[in-house]
Amino acid sequence: MHIATLIAPAGALDPALVESLRNAWGGGAAAWLSPVEAAEFALPQVPANRWKVWEELQEQRVDLAVVPAAGRRKKMLLADMDSTMIGQECIDELAEVAGVGAQVKEVTARAMNGELDFEGALTERVALLEGLDEGVIARVLAERITHAPGGRALVATMAAQGAHCVLVSGGFTDFAARIAADLGFHENRANSLLIEGGRLTGRVAQPILGREAKVQALEEVTARLGIGEEDVIAVGDGANDLGMLHRAGMGVALHAKPGVAAQCDLRVNHGDLTALLYLQGYGREDFAAA
Repeated sequence: MHIATLIAPAGALDPALVESLRNAWGGGAAAWLSPVEAAEFALPQVPANRWKVWEELQEQRVDLAVVPAAGRRKKMLLADMDSTMIGQECIDELAEVAGVGAQVKEVTARAMNGELDFEGALTERVALLEGLDEGVIARVLAERITHAPGGRALVATMAAQGAHCVLVSGGFTDFAARIAADLGFHENRANSLLIEGGRLTGRVAQPILGREAKVQALEEVTARLGIGEEDVIAVGDGANDLGMLHRAGMGVALHAKPGVAAQCDLRVNHGDLTALLYLQGYGREDFAAA
């Protein structure tokens, strides 16, 4: 048995569309997880025209996901930070202040789409920040970083249901520790910018946390908790997230780079982070106060 879930920006999911698809696919009765925002229905099997329908719904700004009915409620959240739990790429924001924003943003975009080696691209970008006053980090956090919509509700709800929430970032500890604390994550992992004399050296502590390190975090934390990788829901947007997205029980590409989304079965392009709750069968009334 599988579950089809349809999600749209608040107030944009047409009940007639839900009923039409349910009838076409021979699904069970539709259940509304959030009025005119998210609905689901059971399916005996995955429809052969799933991706054709997905493409049609994308044109209407509706996300569609089909997942196994068994084991939907996950025991662990493993989340990327930059452009996932926050709306920015931290290194790009530091680069803007340092006056090398355009140069760094171009490399970031290519690295996140899988066109460049992540570790090499990170080393190249951080080198451009050499000499930047470390006080800029606090200023960027305060003035330029915003939480992604739905993130606080996602973490609060999963934590309230007993799930362990881990923030794992190819970005920097100075940002990840603050974001993790603000949003209620239980732990975080990220890279460390090296600082000497109050200024960035242009180097990152080794080893660099990239794609394989995110997979390692998945392996280590699940082993420590005594749960399986199938008990994890992971979310990210970049090429360095693909390893953990493919290994987790649910791997969600959220507003992902095209080259990344094309490699994932679960794609959220229009909804926010609460979509991860709907995919697990949580209704709006189940959301924990954040």
